[in-house]
Amino acid sequence: MKKSIAFFFSKGPYGNSITKEGLDILLSLSLTMKKISIFFIEDGIFQLLKSQKPEHVLLKNYVSAFKILPLYGVCDFFFCLKSAYERGFYNDKDFIVKGIFLKQKKINKKIRKFDIIFKW
Repeated sequence: MKKSIAFFFSKGPYGNSITKEGLDILLSLSLTMKKISIFFIEDGIFQLLKSQKPEHVLLKNYVSAFKILPLYGVCDFFFCLKSAYERGFYNDKDFIVKGIFLKQKKINKKIRKFDIIFKW
């Protein structure tokens, strides 16, 4: 029986390598796992911005890899409504992927259904 996995991204991009490592693991697991969902909470919301220019600080734009996840069957993207609002985002038009905004209570309910949870 295949397990379901939830990935939580809570850190901003480019401050450290933890999010890139999480994305690499997510891509690897997407080849063998049936159900993977991604949640963006806290500063993880900044992972989604279209307007990032990491080359200005001599870094590679790994965040664009989130756009290819649907090709690997990963299509469930969830955004913490409170985190997004606190950071000035009221819809997903500025994000590189489309997803569903959820209140924290709904996120808590949803994650109970997963067999494995990773937080990056």
